[in-house]
Amino acid sequence: MADLRINLAGIESPNPFWLASAPPTNTGYQVQRAFEAGWGGAVWKTLGDPIINTSARFAAVHFGGRRVAGFNNIELITDRPLEVNLREIAETKKRFPGHAIIASLMVEPKREKWHEIVKRVEEVGVDGLELNFGCPHGMAERGMGAASGQQPDLVEAQTMWVKEAARMPVIVKLTPNITDITATAAAAVRGGADAVSLINTINSLAGVDLDTWNTVPHVGGRGTHGGYCGPAVKPIALNMVAECARNPEVGVPISGIGGISDWRDAVEFMLMGATGVQMCTAVMHHGFRIIHELVEGLNDYLDDKGIAGVSELVGRSVERYSDWGALDLNFKVVARIDTDTCISCNKCHIACEDTSHQCIERHTAADGSAYLKVREEDCVGCNLCSIVCPVDGAIEMVELPGLAAPMSWNQRQTALAELGSAEPKENDTKEAV
Repeated sequence: MADLRINLAGIESPNPFWLASAPPTNTGYQVQRAFEAGWGGAVWKTLGDPIINTSARFAAVHFGGRRVAGFNNIELITDRPLEVNLREIAETKKRFPGHAIIASLMVEPKREKWHEIVKRVEEVGVDGLELNFGCPHGMAERGMGAASGQQPDLVEAQTMWVKEAARMPVIVKLTPNITDITATAAAAVRGGADAVSLINTINSLAGVDLDTWNTVPHVGGRGTHGGYCGPAVKPIALNMVAECARNPEVGVPISGIGGISDWRDAVEFMLMGATGVQMCTAVMHHGFRIIHELVEGLNDYLDDKGIAGVSELVGRSVERYSDWGALDLNFKVVARIDTDTCISCNKCHIACEDTSHQCIERHTAADGSAYLKVREEDCVGCNLCSIVCPVDGAIEMVELPGLAAPMSWNQRQTALAELGSAEPKENDTKEAV
């Protein structure tokens, strides 16, 4: 058995799987059931002034026969009194002292408000604090959540105010609804953040009902933008985690969030720099029991790789992630079709002919059967044919090594600049004459 324990900025957990601050962490009953099932930690649903939520509040995007490919919600922070939440946090921590409990907090951007709630929450024995600077709806209209999280100066100031009063590690939860998430991540670090978590939900509208013309969801015939999450946002979240992990101005542990559905997703986030992960939509879809598959799958993966502890995964792929200008422009792959595996559905030919580089040709074998072949000299290695192919292994992307020395765009521009400076100028030529 591999060691699945993590330590995120001083917050210890028996495994890297935490419940994100969301409906599954709304009560002590729920969090205790989750810990009994095997979850390593939970970020309590955001605490603040009691809120009145709406009905209805959730919607889902189903795609290609898959239910809940994306999830949209317009629910706000906890609608339960702070005193009740604090009592249940204390009870839960007493029952499960070895599990991580992090309190998610959101108040007005005022120093005294942050000091007050931090002191009250820390009295009940939480392991850390998560500042919710990401909620994109409802709270943002009141100057909180994403309204704060989109302004680096406010992120820095509020983090600093919290650190003035906090004894526990402080995690800053970042909004993806911004041009450059590293700007706010760096601001959080300047304010004293011990870690960052990302991403929060993305501004979204799930859909429109074509019969009633109401938005989905709607509240009495009126809708609003909500927060989008679930498997569909994973690539966006993974990129933002990677950008923060490779940015030297961030340099603090990361709690990865966004579309994580299974142990494989979790490993990807850890390889790109996350110390641990938080999950919500998959739990709302399938329940707390998925933790068994998460733990078992992660443990088997580590054993297969000969890795003793999960912490050894953290950041191992970050150095392989860079700006486009650092990519080798002379690296070459081409597509090759395995005619024994190919089912002749022609999807690759159609995709290449209509939307790519017209380099897949139909041929006729000696026995009269048809087959497809790639004209490799014209193949640009775009991967499209292998992506649309419904048969695993039928199309392989093959590297053609040694065609030319590696050369990135940045190197090319440097070489051109050096070549230009080496050429004789007009004045130099006249002087020489």
